[in-house]
Amino acid sequence: MGFREALFYSLRRARRHLSLIQFVVDSEPMKFLRNIRLHLVFNLLIAVLMSADVVHTQTCFTAADMDEPTRAALQGAGKRYFEMVSRGDSASLKQNAISSLASEFSPVENAVKDNQPNLSGAQATPRPPFLLKAEGSALLPRAEFLCGVFGPSGQTANSAEFVIPNLAPGNYAVVTLDVNGAKSPRTVSFVLQQQNADWKVGGLYIKDPQIKGHDGNWFADQARAFKSKGENHDAWFYYLEARELLVPVPFMYTRMTDKLYDELQTVKPADLPLDDSTIDLVAAGKTYRLTAVFALPVGQDLDLVVKYQAADVSDAAKTFQENTAVMKALLAKFPEFRDAFDGMVARAVESSGRDYGSMLPMKDIK
Repeated sequence: MGFREALFYSLRRARRHLSLIQFVVDSEPMKFLRNIRLHLVFNLLIAVLMSADVVHTQTCFTAADMDEPTRAALQGAGKRYFEMVSRGDSASLKQNAISSLASEFSPVENAVKDNQPNLSGAQATPRPPFLLKAEGSALLPRAEFLCGVFGPSGQTANSAEFVIPNLAPGNYAVVTLDVNGAKSPRTVSFVLQQQNADWKVGGLYIKDPQIKGHDGNWFADQARAFKSKGENHDAWFYYLEARELLVPVPFMYTRMTDKLYDELQTVKPADLPLDDSTIDLVAAGKTYRLTAVFALPVGQDLDLVVKYQAADVSDAAKTFQENTAVMKALLAKFPEFRDAFDGMVARAVESSGRDYGSMLPMKDIK
């Protein structure tokens, strides 16, 4: 990497954190620093960032930053691979995949098969692609790519950030296509890796950007409405769904998702199993240890899933009764869930990983 490119990248990273510096300088305990010129702190941050960037650098180019041949090659590859997906040609897709993906290709095959009825015969329009360059000689535990222009407050309307763990050095691209003429909206995204002159498939993401006809902005508005009523548990799950729907791949962040993250933290519940924690729930005179509670789109419904520890799930009838008891107890503890979800799923999970699940519509949980 040349000096100019390293400087440009470091400036962008520094600008991303400029708002944090401003906050520190303007905070009450630091009033004595207000006479320090902010650009001196900014320049110091640039120097620190550049010293780290010399060893491992991650850069991102938006479509506007790329030359025309590169942009055309990425969009052409995206269209070509989408045609394979739309006609259910998993064999050709596998032939054009990187070796690590081709060796464990069944998840891609399943995704292609599951979406075949919806994508067959549909047309797709590519969005502006992103080109990601990871330099260095070793695996990057956390590769962070800042794309576009960042302002004093962080991301702008046209910026994006990608965070990818355990990434090998190389040239990558994210190409997303909006599917037209499908039975329901879809986005199809490819992670591509450059190998010699070719762009090979490194990942496939097929998403429905709506749930029950509602997009991420609608879910964000509903989350705020729940929060205003004090229904913070509902707000928490709806903020998460909004974030999920607003980006085509889970490792992408935008100004909107950053804003949602800040709002999300204001309603984070302490009485649900989050961040690998567990909680105890008393149901029908027995204590159950809950390990996870999360929202899950199922067809055109949005259900709430609860997982709990179980010693043995081999007796289906008994486990169904326990699942039902857990659902009733959880709904009794948090009655607001009736306003937000269509149904509930309880899954009893053994230490071996074997589980047994039951689903009930909300109206049937009494």
